[in-house]
Amino acid sequence: MKLTKVWVRYSGSGKPAIKDVTLTLPKRCVALVTGPNGAGKTTLVETCLGLLKPYRGMVELLGVNTRSKSIASVRKLCSYVPQDFMKPPHVTYSVKQVIAMGLTSAKAVFEPITESEEARIAEVAELLGVEDLLDKPIGKLSGGQQQRVFVARALVRNPQALFLDEPFSSVDADSRYRIAEVLREYVDKAGAFAMVVSHDTRPVEPISDVIVELDNGVVKGVREK
Repeated sequence: MKLTKVWVRYSGSGKPAIKDVTLTLPKRCVALVTGPNGAGKTTLVETCLGLLKPYRGMVELLGVNTRSKSIASVRKLCSYVPQDFMKPPHVTYSVKQVIAMGLTSAKAVFEPITESEEARIAEVAELLGVEDLLDKPIGKLSGGQQQRVFVARALVRNPQALFLDEPFSSVDADSRYRIAEVLREYVDKAGAFAMVVSHDTRPVEPISDVIVELDNGVVKGVREK
């Protein structure tokens, strides 16, 4: 993941949301992004994914410029868990179906799930402690349960890059440390990259390789561990 002198602003706004950001983050790395509300943390994640394009500077995701036409294909190798994950009670997709949605980018329309994919769904469900919820409607689960399901969905596709925006906001303290541990194990095993935005740094800091501090759209510090 590489950002070189990147400036980003939202459409209709004259004020930059992130300013002159330069970062190089290697594979097999967990990067913790911290900072106060409005610091630009979500903007940074969306810029790294190519969902926002810089008006100045360059962003490379898995070695590909996010302005390139091929970035859509590269994003299929990534997983993103946004802040606004909660599904309302009327959503009736089962937990298993929601986790399986993480596989759809690599499958043709109506292509059935294979035996090995079934095994992978069961594996990530167990890792995140939702194996007993697979047949339950996602909308009937608590916020913490839903959050663990969406982390499982992110992992099921074996991504090369993971982006998680406040993945601990609704889970209890024990689950926060468990999720952090699962992320670290996945990154090490898959040689992947993970960027985690979190106000609660305690679960992530021990498993992080790099800590990026943002404030008012500016990188105030990068600490390697």
